[in-house]
Amino acid sequence: MQKRVGILRGGAGEHYHASLRKGGEVISYLSENLGEKYKPLDIFVDKEGVWHLAGWPIKLSDLMHRVDIVWNVAHANFSHSLDSLAIPHVSSAPFFSALKESKELLREHMKKVGVALPRSIVLPSYQKDFDLPSPRLRQGTAAQQKKEYAIRKAKEIHEKFGAPWIVKSITLDKNMGIHLAKTFSELVSAIEDGVAHEQSIIVEEFITGKVDALHTVSGFRDEDVYVFPLGQGNIFSDAEKEKLSVLARDLHQHLSAGHYLKCDFLITPRGKVYLLEFENTPDLREGSHLSTVCGHAGAKLPEVVEHMLERTLNL
Repeated sequence: MQKRVGILRGGAGEHYHASLRKGGEVISYLSENLGEKYKPLDIFVDKEGVWHLAGWPIKLSDLMHRVDIVWNVAHANFSHSLDSLAIPHVSSAPFFSALKESKELLREHMKKVGVALPRSIVLPSYQKDFDLPSPRLRQGTAAQQKKEYAIRKAKEIHEKFGAPWIVKSITLDKNMGIHLAKTFSELVSAIEDGVAHEQSIIVEEFITGKVDALHTVSGFRDEDVYVFPLGQGNIFSDAEKEKLSVLARDLHQHLSAGHYLKCDFLITPRGKVYLLEFENTPDLREGSHLSTVCGHAGAKLPEVVEHMLERTLNL
């Protein structure tokens, strides 16, 4: 008999659209690769907080009778509701989400495990009435106002740390590119791109070094935290590989990652390790980095996904 897997997505906040996309990918993946064992059901929470199951409004209290497990790609706060109904769920811990949303909190926490973060500044999505303090500036055209805002923010960033800079949307929206700005004018243009796409953006210092990602899964292959080996063709020494493997395992626990974690690391020529990105929703798309490293480790991605679901059901 198929087990009913509710994929929870949506909710309010700037991660709304990213949640819809990720949830859609999980639904498609389960249908196409594990459909004989699991029946995916779309659980959508609209911006007004109304819950829907398979397109129909539903009372939250009725959800426990309609699904066996929930995969939450919406905000971690929804895990409290699922806990109250005793519904097993694959979900981020609230602490994980807090670290994901606050670079300063993450920076302080990472000091405990000896991992650095690139310096960065977050620019919330542009709002004319809030971001143009002078009434005079509000008299210009929309293009002039946005240009003035971008120049002012670029100056603030330049005072904190110099070029080059990486500029990207916080949600990694595919409609906005990732910019490598080497000059002040390029930084201004990158910020303008964020304004044009109505995105909150993050500007980080660009650090040179060797980069790769490590994936960890709880309880896989009878290990408390299984670290998938680096893919073929990586440029790290054996000592660096061991160092990153230990850090990935430690971070899985320190970040309260739960079932899965991906960490993007950078090692400088002097051996300093930076954490560039981290994510605990696996990329299930064909040809993803995760699917590649699974192959190198003699595993298949559906096997890993099924492990996550079954482990959650059996906890």
